[in-house]
Amino acid sequence: MSERKPYPSDVSDDEWAFVAPYLTLMTEGAPQRTYPLREVFNGLRYIVRGGIPWRMMPNDLPPWHAVYQQAQRWLKAGVFEAMVHDLRAVLRLAAGRNAQPSAAIFDSRTLQSSPESGGRAGYDGAKRRKGSKTHMAVDTLGHLLALYVTAADEQDRAQVAHLAQAVQEATGQTVAVAFVDQGYTGAEAEQAAADAGIHLEVVKLPGVKKGFVLLPRRWVVERSFGWLTRFRRLARDYERLPDTLRGLHFLAFAILMAQRFVQLIAGLL
Repeated sequence: MSERKPYPSDVSDDEWAFVAPYLTLMTEGAPQRTYPLREVFNGLRYIVRGGIPWRMMPNDLPPWHAVYQQAQRWLKAGVFEAMVHDLRAVLRLAAGRNAQPSAAIFDSRTLQSSPESGGRAGYDGAKRRKGSKTHMAVDTLGHLLALYVTAADEQDRAQVAHLAQAVQEATGQTVAVAFVDQGYTGAEAEQAAADAGIHLEVVKLPGVKKGFVLLPRRWVVERSFGWLTRFRRLARDYERLPDTLRGLHFLAFAILMAQRFVQLIAGLL
């Protein structure tokens, strides 16, 4: 491919030096390697940042089908999850924390469905929205630990067992407490967390409130949801498969955390 004008979503040289070993699933001479791997990754970043349909990929990036096929290989191999888990440990150590967290925050957000995802959507009566729910667990710095996708009509408390188990698998059984809102109350949710060795601590709203209230601990996961708004592909559920939606969330966090890692290294030099 000829030289092109860089896009704002392109991976930087320093970021590429970190992520390339995770993304290299085959040798440079493999018959499937028609396009440079870095350009394929830039194409995926363009899709997730801009929120465009696959078939609207710019002509100076690899064809959409090449980027899509490679993206599915990356998602199935779990490369973005591995990247996030490694970056989380490094960033925590840099912040003076233990590499693995002892506390987590659980929460969910509802994404409006699209024609592609409408077949598996549910109606969230509280949000008055039809779509999918992303149930997310983050550490106390806001870094992603685990994510699970369901229809929007699924209750938050019913996903505690899945989230708690995924969190412990990601951290090596180090999490002892999870901060949650009142949607996670109930004996079943408490027992599901306890089975994974986690105590649920419900952070309640004040009895009398006026306007916006910053809740202890729980504001961290709300900030993490805010970080995701930088990725227009995640503003709605545009994916036909829930596993793709889940994987793109890990990609978004990998992009954000790799940028912070590079900034950290630059500050130390």
